[in-house]
Amino acid sequence: MEAAGQLARSGIMVTLVEKEKDPGGHVRGWYHLFPDRRDSREVIKYLKHLIDHRNIDFITGATVKGVDKKGSSFTVTLGNGESISADAVLIATGFDLFRSERKEEYGYGIYDNVITSAELEVMFRKGKIVMADGRTPAKIGMIHCVGSRDEKVGNLYCSKLCCVTAVKQAMEIREHLGDARVFCFYMDMRMGGAMYEELYREAQENYGINFIRGKVSEVGVNIENRLVVKSEDTLAGRPLKMELDMLVLMAGMEMSEAGKNLALTSMLKTGENRFLASADNHYGSNKSHIKG
Repeated sequence: MEAAGQLARSGIMVTLVEKEKDPGGHVRGWYHLFPDRRDSREVIKYLKHLIDHRNIDFITGATVKGVDKKGSSFTVTLGNGESISADAVLIATGFDLFRSERKEEYGYGIYDNVITSAELEVMFRKGKIVMADGRTPAKIGMIHCVGSRDEKVGNLYCSKLCCVTAVKQAMEIREHLGDARVFCFYMDMRMGGAMYEELYREAQENYGINFIRGKVSEVGVNIENRLVVKSEDTLAGRPLKMELDMLVLMAGMEMSEAGKNLALTSMLKTGENRFLASADNHYGSNKSHIKG
């Protein structure tokens, strides 16, 4: 949406294809955005205004089945059989959240009070963080790198956004539940963005968030139906066992199924992470191997 709006304002005719009926993608499901924790609805409002331009033909509820190059032009085929002619094509690859049930040791889909970061965002929007039985959690854990940097699931790459999302959400939990204790289990804190490191410091100094460097090995429940987390505090060099009311899994990003299918039908190369491969890591990081 950002790219389409800027191109249109540069005098270029743009056809914008959106698979959903409403624009905004994943942002529609988020509550506040890091690093300044702006309400996501403000960003969507800005983007909608940006694409409200005479040079944009906006098509919603349509999927792209393939992109075919003939000579110097492209034919973009939609799922309903219609086609669009273009001089150039920009693919916003999108992503799917990692399916947390694939990490059985964390108990997602098995235990009631194990949720994902996306599900927590919905709770924030509703203004109510509650357990499955309606009670308010007092002790909440957050596991970083769920589905990222993990050989077992075939994702060796870092999703880059899980750490800062965990920090943002931990602070918001404390704002919603002032007495709650929050524990973040992490491998490494990768806060690689403007104002991200400052957010991390603020979480510790002003919100009292507890950061534990150690990978969670197992999650279970005790006789009182409380979650029991087994981990290791690698900084202290000792094993750790903790009871929690709620556990939040920071799900990483994977190439969307729609993106994978488009790559296959359009002969687009993908990298080791299964996202679209760049033509060159230095000179063409935003270009594919197909000119245009």
